[in-house]
Amino acid sequence: MSTRPQSQPTLYEQLAALPEGLTGEILNGQLYTQPRFSGPHAVTSSALGYELFGPFQKGRGGPGGWWIIDAPELHFIHDKEVDVPDIAGWRRSRLPRIPTDHRFTVVPDWICEILSPSTESKDREVKMPIYAHFGVAYAWLIDPRAHTLEAYALEGGTWREIGRFAGGARVSLPPFAAVTISLEDLWALT
Repeated sequence: MSTRPQSQPTLYEQLAALPEGLTGEILNGQLYTQPRFSGPHAVTSSALGYELFGPFQKGRGGPGGWWIIDAPELHFIHDKEVDVPDIAGWRRSRLPRIPTDHRFTVVPDWICEILSPSTESKDREVKMPIYAHFGVAYAWLIDPRAHTLEAYALEGGTWREIGRFAGGARVSLPPFAAVTISLEDLWALT
């Protein structure tokens, strides 16, 4: 009696089968997983989303015309290169409608990664080059432990640092220079 060999699940099938509480990404052909956010990470991500949502998604006190989305599943290559930034933004002129499923296939105009001890090297060394390769125009890296924000713009396929800011600095940065954000509002201070 012959037995058929069982097929190995694809990386995306493995990603989809992850238990609740784990986030998965397929970066450069490798599956990465990480647990849910820590408290300071979640506070920083939520606070930044709050600062951007009103003026840029809703047009309240700002220009509107954007989608600001928490942890979207970016499919740079359908089910093969799958990145999940902490926050991403699209100009509505480039993404007129939100996809009906969970796959975002239009490259975002901006991403933000909230750095943590377990993800910082992956965010910097693996994901930033991927974002540059696929043409994300702006990237912010925020460290809620060090209370810092680094802003980058893509020029000629390479990241150019716009600036580094710390503590309670007030910043107006591309692509969201129409508003000023107080970094102090992003930190989980007791």
